[in-house]
Amino acid sequence: MLVVLVAGCGTGSESVGADQVRRLASPSPSAAAPAATVPVRPGALPGPAAVLAPTRLAIPAIDVVARVAPVGVVTDTGEFDVPPSVDEVGWYRFGPGLEAEAGSVVIAGHVDGAGQGPGAFFRLRELAADDRIEVVAGDQVREFRVVGREEYDKSEIPLARYFARDGAVRLTLITCGGPFDETAGRYRDNIVVTAVPT
Repeated sequence: MLVVLVAGCGTGSESVGADQVRRLASPSPSAAAPAATVPVRPGALPGPAAVLAPTRLAIPAIDVVARVAPVGVVTDTGEFDVPPSVDEVGWYRFGPGLEAEAGSVVIAGHVDGAGQGPGAFFRLRELAADDRIEVVAGDQVREFRVVGREEYDKSEIPLARYFARDGAVRLTLITCGGPFDETAGRYRDNIVVTAVPT
C-alpha cells in the first residue's frame, strides 16, 4: 500500500469542496458500443498515446513557480518518492500525464524542510476555489482551477481516490500539514488540493 508522506508543517485547514472531489473521482461511464452500421476499415491499431510528463508548475495565488521531476515510490518503504529539494515538486510517473483525458495527475511536494526553510507547497493550504494553476510539459501548457482543498490524517487519506486513473481528469496536489509528531519525525496530516481543467 502506498503511503503518502511528505515533509510538512503548519496548522490544520478547513476542507472545502469535498463532495465535488468525490464526484470527480467516480468512474467514467463506459463508452457506448459502436453501431453495427459502422464499416470496418483495415489498418494498424493505434499505439499508446505519448505521456506528457509535467516539467513546471505555476500557482500565481501563492507565488509558486517550481520545477517538476518524475518520481515513483521508495522501494523500501512504499512511500511517495518526493524530490529532496523543497523547491522542487514530484509528478507521480506511474499515473496519468498532462495529456490525460481521465484520472488524477498527481504532483506532491515538501511544505518545508530542516535546514532548507519553506518549500514550494508551504502555502498550499491557502488556495481557494477558482485559484488558477498552470502545468507545463515541454511546449504544452494546461491550466486548471481549484475546486477542493482537504486535510486528512496520513493514515486515513483515501489513496485510491487521489491516485485513480479513471473518473474526470483532475490535478491533485499533495503536501503535509497538521501538528508535527516529534516521535515519528513527521507531520501528522496531508493537505490535498484538487483542480480541474479550465
